Amino acid sequence: MFVQDLREFYSRLIGKRILIIVNYDIDAICASKILQALFKYDHMLYSVVPIMGLAGLQRAYNEHQGDVKFVLLLNCGGCVDIVELLQPEEDVTFYICDSHRPLDVCNIYSDRQVCILGDPSAEENIPPFESIFCESEDEDDDEEDDEDEINDSGAGESDAENEDANTRSERPKKLSRMEKHEQRILKQRQRRAWENERDRIMFEYTQYSFYGRSSALAIFELAWKLSKDNMDLLWWAIVGITEQLILGKIESSAYTLEIDNIQSHVSRLTNKVNDQSNMSASKINFENDLHLVLYRHWSVTESMRYSKYVACKLKLWTLKGEKKLHELLVEMGLPLIHARQTFSSMDLVLRQEFYSMVEGLAEKYGIPDVIYGSFTLHYGYRNRYSAADYVYALLAILESVKKDKTPEDCFLEALDGLGRNHKDILNAGIEGSKLLHQAIFKQVQSSLEAHQVHSTGSFFYYILNEENTFFSYPYGLTMLAKFLLHGHVAVSRSRQAPDLPLIASCPIDAEHGLCLLVGIPPVREDSPKNFFGKAFEQAAQKCNAAILQDHFETSLIQIRQNDLTRFLDALTVLLT
Repeated sequence: MFVQDLREFYSRLIGKRILIIVNYDIDAICASKILQALFKYDHMLYSVVPIMGLAGLQRAYNEHQGDVKFVLLLNCGGCVDIVELLQPEEDVTFYICDSHRPLDVCNIYSDRQVCILGDPSAEENIPPFESIFCESEDEDDDEEDDEDEINDSGAGESDAENEDANTRSERPKKLSRMEKHEQRILKQRQRRAWENERDRIMFEYTQYSFYGRSSALAIFELAWKLSKDNMDLLWWAIVGITEQLILGKIESSAYTLEIDNIQSHVSRLTNKVNDQSNMSASKINFENDLHLVLYRHWSVTESMRYSKYVACKLKLWTLKGEKKLHELLVEMGLPLIHARQTFSSMDLVLRQEFYSMVEGLAEKYGIPDVIYGSFTLHYGYRNRYSAADYVYALLAILESVKKDKTPEDCFLEALDGLGRNHKDILNAGIEGSKLLHQAIFKQVQSSLEAHQVHSTGSFFYYILNEENTFFSYPYGLTMLAKFLLHGHVAVSRSRQAPDLPLIASCPIDAEHGLCLLVGIPPVREDSPKNFFGKAFEQAAQKCNAAILQDHFETSLIQIRQNDLTRFLDALTVLLT
């Protein structure tokens, strides 16, 4: 069931011990950071456990279920039947704040044990209860009634002669055996028709995976309604929704709608007279910004080259594209010597005019969408970061898993990186992000030059044959695949190219022959809805390939390399 008033949810938790299970993504990390601030304010007992998929969710719950009756799931658990998956005791309550969609219908219609934090009116096409649930015992009960009737009629034959004639005439007419058989067949037909209709409704409801509202923003609004919000909490909510925009989880229109709401919070907190003393040095500004990767911490030429949107529009991996970039810089009035310097080392006047320079030539060079509304955080004398800077840095931190560094370590590091007291972690993340974007660009350049993106007619596919530390993790592979698809469409002469999706694969465990595979929707589709979750499931059934859909993002799967060719063939037939 849905809980619309989050204050009601929060009041139920006060004084209780809470288990917070957090998905391995930035929006969830920001939401958990806000919640922890609230819980510390009210001196509440809680445990935070990061997870990366369904197996991790089961393991986390089994390890911590002992003395916990309230479990809060952040960006996980909403799209699976959580009671069926975890088999909890009846007195355990799950609160789900999950931006993944579509939500599981069993969670939606749970009458007590599962509570979804959100507004049901904001959800798309939730099937009516009576369309997907019915009493499974109906048919058996009918059959038993029929048998009882037959037995009763047999047992009553000897007594019938003693009954009054009027009493016998009042009884309903008994059905013959043939009539009972016909009734049973009719009911079975109706049941099959109902089941077929239910399967159709459920397929339409679940065929696309997509994202709803930012969980971090939802939890911030709880803090605001409790009058416990501040600049730090608002900034973490901004980082959460910015991650959704940058990774293409939501449409830019949905992001724009939230901006007005966020701006009102910025104005309110800026003007708040009773701000805490340590918040007085921090300031959040809304301003038009540029979709250029980390340009305030990099050089202009490198930022433009490694930004997916600009690189693909100008084809910067080609000599012609490089020449066009130089023409753009010249027309902007930005000398090459300055463009190759770190942005902070550029002449002050050039830095101040950089945005207006790009804005003036964006239409001419075919990059109008390079401009978007964003927020920047200022604190101290020299610290100025955009929300996108935080997102790129935290992405790099989450991807920096090594032999001596577990995903849990990376999660805790990202959590610390959100705080203003750990500037060194954020800056290290920014440097790591530069390496990630350079690796993506080089891989895209070499792959396009070698024509390694192939077409089946139904989709493009790209297979990396060797493990790569940058692309063996979900974020890295997804970012590579999106860059590669846009790059391939930019250079392709086929009119069909913008309408075809891409599947990319990278080995993740050579010893066991496993690879990670991701599906990316077509470039021409404005909607970020992804149909690959269902498609992967059906293709695996067709070719009897074993796949692991453990991630909460269903378009990411693990598959054996030996099954990959058969799987792609089955997928080709399915999508044709």
